[in-house]
Amino acid sequence: MKLKKKYNGLVVPSITPLTDNYKLDHEAVEKIFDNIFNYGGVPFILGTTGESASLPNELKLDFVKLVTSVRQPGRLLYAGISSNCLADSIDLAKRCADEGIDVAVAHLPAYFTLTEYEIKTYFETLANEIPIPLIVYNIPATTNVSINLNLLDELSYHENIVGTKDSERNHDRLKDSLKLWAGRADFSHFLGWGAQSAHALFTGSDGLVPSTGNLFPDIYYKMIVAADNNDEAAALQLQRHSNLIGDIYQGKRLLGESLAALKSLMQSAGLCRPYMMPPLLKVSDTEAADLQKKLQRMLNVENLSLPIYQ
Repeated sequence: MKLKKKYNGLVVPSITPLTDNYKLDHEAVEKIFDNIFNYGGVPFILGTTGESASLPNELKLDFVKLVTSVRQPGRLLYAGISSNCLADSIDLAKRCADEGIDVAVAHLPAYFTLTEYEIKTYFETLANEIPIPLIVYNIPATTNVSINLNLLDELSYHENIVGTKDSERNHDRLKDSLKLWAGRADFSHFLGWGAQSAHALFTGSDGLVPSTGNLFPDIYYKMIVAADNNDEAAALQLQRHSNLIGDIYQGKRLLGESLAALKSLMQSAGLCRPYMMPPLLKVSDTEAADLQKKLQRMLNVENLSLPIYQ
């Protein structure tokens, strides 16, 4: 039987909704979080989907304070603390802890090429210095480094490192990761590779971190329930819907472009406005209309509906 660990389930990597003058859109945050909480998920702010690398510290702190004020009782909150400056990451983690964030998430700095010893020392220092549990985030698409699994396994025994979020698209790595940690009650594996969500759940992953969950959290919550009930047919059908939606806003786009496309689709559902933090740009009106048309066409074919939030 699959272990039910403390850190598990649907963790949605929230977008950062912005106004036209690049401030945090408080009203949109509340809508997005209601959508996440009401469909069985918990939010992860200030991650890649949240454009964290481009956000000023003032906005990050505003986001942290706001989300802790609108959380639902008993629900965890995750926050990214990543920075190229170790001291800034530690300081942000402490501010997060002060405001009530439960878990910090950090990837490697993305400038210098690091040795394995430097990587290990970096995460150990973070884990030693911050007052909340740490999840190690592996995302070679932005850091240009794949954290070695043997090294990550060493880090997994640190008392304040409680899991990993892995967004690397590598089948062998996924299989080897679950061999290492599926049976570990003290260390959780979260997958950030949407196309392998159902497969990961059935082979031992503890949770999902899908960007599409900003718009359709119900797909992944139902997928997790299906996996818990060993209903493979239902999980694979939900995976198919996830793939179709992901293709609409991610296909043939750079990462930043896909985030802009996601915000555009969320705007069409009444969840946020389309503004991106520079250097990223919002999609054009023509592209926005095309995205909406493609999504509606897919929903009609699959007999699904797009929730509309007022």
